[in-house]
Amino acid sequence: MPEIDDTVLDALRDVYDPCCAEKGVSVVDMGLVRSATVHDGAARVELILTTGWCPFAARVLDDVRTRVGALPGVADAEVTVSWDEAWTTDRLSDSARQKLQFLPPPVAAGDRDAYVAAHLPSPPKGAST
Repeated sequence: MPEIDDTVLDALRDVYDPCCAEKGVSVVDMGLVRSATVHDGAARVELILTTGWCPFAARVLDDVRTRVGALPGVADAEVTVSWDEAWTTDRLSDSARQKLQFLPPPVAAGDRDAYVAAHLPSPPKGAST
């Protein structure tokens, strides 16, 4: 299991992937932090992206680097992406899972079509479906 420094993790609890910022789901809650260490003033954070095609990857890495670099005692912060492990929804915190869940578990919505119809806006008139 990769090492995760609690001080670094706490500092990243209000750093957001732009895709999840409006929901208040941090990179920590998304499970994007694979490892985080600080040794002799050098911090190293390894992230797992939800997809290799993430258009905000550079911004997330910069935000993490800035936040970790501002920690007391940190003189250098390196942030990398791990390509050795795929991100899955198993990495989500319980609160992130609740905030991001669109549909309830199938057993909670007896009639799926009725549930979707009641919770989705109607398409504009004339729009093809």
